[in-house]
Amino acid sequence: MSIFDFLLARKKTNTASIAKERLQIIVAHERGSRGQPDYLPALQEELIAVIRKYVPIDQDQVQVALENQGTCSILELNITLPDR
Repeated sequence: MSIFDFLLARKKTNTASIAKERLQIIVAHERGSRGQPDYLPALQEELIAVIRKYVPIDQDQVQVALENQGTCSILELNITLPDR
């Protein structure tokens, strides 16, 4: 095996390991978002629409999180309100 063959083989394994790590990250992200109910985005839009009737806010000023604790689900809504 020449030095050239060694360098090419090393590059291929690095590319494969990087691809594997990226795939693991994507799979972990998909598994994390799979636990959220389908109605959560619609609920967020409706809550923002109701709040906008009283206070002008942007979409990016609202964060919605759903947390499961045993048999109980907790919906957390954080809104950055404008100064008066």
